[in-house]
Amino acid sequence: MATNHSEKPIVQIQHLSHRYSKDWAIYDINLELSGNKIIGLLGSNGAGKSTMMNIICGALTQTRGKVLINGWDINRESVEAKKVLGFLPQKPPLHIDLTVQEYLELTADLRLMEKRKINKSIDRVLNKCGITHFRKRLIKNLSGGYQQRVGIAQAIIHDPKFIVLDEPTNGLDPNQILEIRSLIKEIAYDKTVLLSTHILQEVQAMCDNIIMIELGEFVFKGTMQEFSDSIKSTSLILSFDYLPGANQLSQVQGVLKTEEIDTNRVRIYFDSDIDVQKSLIKEAVEKDWRLNEIYKEKVQPDEIFKHFSKSAYHRKENNNENYS
Repeated sequence: MATNHSEKPIVQIQHLSHRYSKDWAIYDINLELSGNKIIGLLGSNGAGKSTMMNIICGALTQTRGKVLINGWDINRESVEAKKVLGFLPQKPPLHIDLTVQEYLELTADLRLMEKRKINKSIDRVLNKCGITHFRKRLIKNLSGGYQQRVGIAQAIIHDPKFIVLDEPTNGLDPNQILEIRSLIKEIAYDKTVLLSTHILQEVQAMCDNIIMIELGEFVFKGTMQEFSDSIKSTSLILSFDYLPGANQLSQVQGVLKTEEIDTNRVRIYFDSDIDVQKSLIKEAVEKDWRLNEIYKEKVQPDEIFKHFSKSAYHRKENNNENYS
């Protein structure tokens, strides 16, 4: 969905830093979030995602910086800030000896909801999360997928504007994952959702925008399309009636290496500064190679992920800045 750039950000993060002992878990993070969409917070295990989310949700007090939720300081005005904030930790905070109804009544009460609105809100989230028929079921007797739905229900019971989900599909089977993805997309229709994961496929499947964090600092912020286009391809796929010899292909200007895929296709790695496609087409016509197809191979998202991760570690190794 398109974002209205004039709208006030629901989240403002200013120079956010936190360290455990001597090491910085996150350092000088700045971010604004707005609009009805899903933002993926992507990063390796230990990148700083959970620290950042715990601070945003008021579960951890930062070393430096400020977090505003709908204009409210999450530390100094936490009650007001949390009225517009919903949070699902990686391990849902379920009371498994309660029924679903009892648990949602408890969470609504903890959210300081007006008593007269609680029953209607419970009906709403039970319906949205597809668990109305489990209203009187003990939570411990639900499957992992339905327990996750209950966890999401508690995060939206008070109809917050901003929702944080930490690894919401972790440990679920493929069918459950598809169901939770669909539910999250539906929730994001009129809310801002921040979804944390280390699984790139989850971001691809659900998110409008992506933020990637490594070693406690942002290494990428943008749309999924911008992420996909962030690294230029340096390989081509060519298809022939009859595959020419590798030595013939490597003599074409700009070709660095060839790699046979099958009897009719070859992958060519090229020098990005040379128009190698034009040279290959010309050579194919002149030598009657019967070229059927030529196209630039798209860089796979996991390769882009690795690129940003390696870049972050390389910068850290060569950075002599004093963070103390």
